[in-house]
Amino acid sequence: MSSPDRSAVFPLLIDIALSFDGAILGVTLALGAVRAAFKYASTSAALNKIKDAPEVSVSDLRSLIPAYDDQSETSDDQERIVVVRGTVKAKVTGGEGSNKKKNNNNVLTSQETGDKALIIHRSQTYVYSGWKTLFQLTNGHRFLLERSLPKQGADFMRMVPFVIVDNTQPSQSSFLVVNMDGARQPLPLTTVYNRLQPINSSPYAFLQALFFPEYPVGLIDVEKILPPGRDLTAVGICSFNNGVPEIKSCQDLPYFLSDMTKDKMILDLAETTSVIFWGGIIMGCLSAGILGFAAARAWNRWKQRHREREQQQRPVEQRPAQPVVADETEDEDEIPDGALCVICVTRRRVPAFIPCGHVVCCRQCASTVEREVNPKCPVCLQSIRGSMRVYYS
Repeated sequence: MSSPDRSAVFPLLIDIALSFDGAILGVTLALGAVRAAFKYASTSAALNKIKDAPEVSVSDLRSLIPAYDDQSETSDDQERIVVVRGTVKAKVTGGEGSNKKKNNNNVLTSQETGDKALIIHRSQTYVYSGWKTLFQLTNGHRFLLERSLPKQGADFMRMVPFVIVDNTQPSQSSFLVVNMDGARQPLPLTTVYNRLQPINSSPYAFLQALFFPEYPVGLIDVEKILPPGRDLTAVGICSFNNGVPEIKSCQDLPYFLSDMTKDKMILDLAETTSVIFWGGIIMGCLSAGILGFAAARAWNRWKQRHREREQQQRPVEQRPAQPVVADETEDEDEIPDGALCVICVTRRRVPAFIPCGHVVCCRQCASTVEREVNPKCPVCLQSIRGSMRVYYS
């Protein structure tokens, strides 16, 4: 973001936030507090689930899960959240003599580094360059409507079936199948390739840069893998599928496969919960104060206008007498033409309207203008809040 964009956007955001006596800012903070409350509830529920989940080894799963779960289909009340720590390996089929050969054939290979992997995630992100074209607006409104940079070009993932085995067991006599269907949690992948490739300019690059505000100048190619033999912690719903233990992700939990242990997960979630709780409390208090201030200002403004409207509706003889000042007793012939009131054209201009600052009316006409429902300056038609007497030395 360039410095002209900053100078245009920040005042615009400040004006929007402080409009209506800060009511928009208060409503925004209130919505943030409500969102923080929902986030705190979900994070606390996830923390309690992980605390209550038993941490077992792969070989102890059959003794933990009841016997009636040893079915091809299980109901929701028969599934249980567990925490399992072990080593990830490719899933193999066949006899023990061919396990090693099949294990090598069931893994993926990185095209860039040649590393073995169970999961390969590759993303290609285009880097765009902004340009102030002939047809591009330069104010803050145009900047807020621009699309964010960089833009995603391509994102794909490949994986092979893999299992979790005990760290102390070299063979896969006892294993836990990892079901990745529907898993949305972040995966503990390792970056093995990261390169920025420039895009060669074409004969139409000049026209593209001239007439389009954004054009690609580079491509970031990133490859991440999950190597076999890595120690991970799986937290999710465990059940038996055709007699084979299987774990799948729980959408209510922020973790599925992680490098952290159960204690580290609990500590991390506890810190996150504390930050969300106090952040929601602070936003709620600020929103209550700002909205209360805006409501008080609106109430006082309504009472003032109601009082002025009542005074305006009274008969002339019942209105309070206004003090006569020296400048109002002058004769019309003694006042220069440039100093006459633009409304009555008989008295001298005295007060200045707030906030425009125009001195165009006498005191009586200025009071009449201020008593209107929507008072505006007679010259610039800007809404006014009042007037003040101007003294010339």
